[in-house]
Amino acid sequence: MSTGVPEGYDPQAFPPFAVTVDLAVFTVREGALHVLLVERGQDPFRGRWALPGGFVLPRESADEAARRELAEETGLGPDAVGALHLEQLRTYTDPDRDPRMRVVSVAYAALLPDLPEPRGGGDAASARWWETGSTGPLAFDHDRILADARDRIGAKLEHTCLATEFCSAEFTLGELQQVYETVWGVELDRPNFRRKVLNAPGFVRPVEGPPRRTGGRGKPAALHRAGGATALRPPLLRPPPPEPPSPDPQPTEPPLSRPEGRTP
Repeated sequence: MSTGVPEGYDPQAFPPFAVTVDLAVFTVREGALHVLLVERGQDPFRGRWALPGGFVLPRESADEAARRELAEETGLGPDAVGALHLEQLRTYTDPDRDPRMRVVSVAYAALLPDLPEPRGGGDAASARWWETGSTGPLAFDHDRILADARDRIGAKLEHTCLATEFCSAEFTLGELQQVYETVWGVELDRPNFRRKVLNAPGFVRPVEGPPRRTGGRGKPAALHRAGGATALRPPLLRPPPPEPPSPDPQPTEPPLSRPEGRTP
């Protein structure tokens, strides 16, 4: 059976387009959610901040391109890049999303514990962690990709054990709770959170040995590891956002008085 190009098929009958990868890489630093950005060293958008990424080479998959570009543009070592939990987010296909040509982008979301500051490489002038919400306008359509990625991460924390990806190998339940509070932007009840985590099969497992003092004045805290499960049963649903306070009723204006001596 032939596996070549069918007879009469003309590849040039369709306009060519390029495929890129873009990565929204998140971590929790100093109690806040941060995203990894690179400063573009070339046009278009030279000097603007963007998500790390680049073009998919002819003989590589999108997954391979994502890890290669992340290593090249940030200076992260192969061990750090290889350990990342990369998850395909969605494909962005708007015809005018890139001023150079028609470019389709496969976007990824990634989570990792805190790492040292990255260094720029490849065609990136520099790379750094930015607190989400303080990045300013990004190049291309990366603001949209970043917002979509954060929504995806927040939703996945409800039904999966993904939150442990933000933590070191051994962590306290307080550190795990901080991940949820940081990503969701809400404050959780400590006893209720602890009960739900410990009652979820395979979510976490205790580490043998003495508790660890976490740097504050409180009591030593017990250490835990990821329990090996991937799904949370029952799910740990985020609380609804607080309702905004109702506006004060506006005082009604008094009726206009009639001029003295005039009848209606």
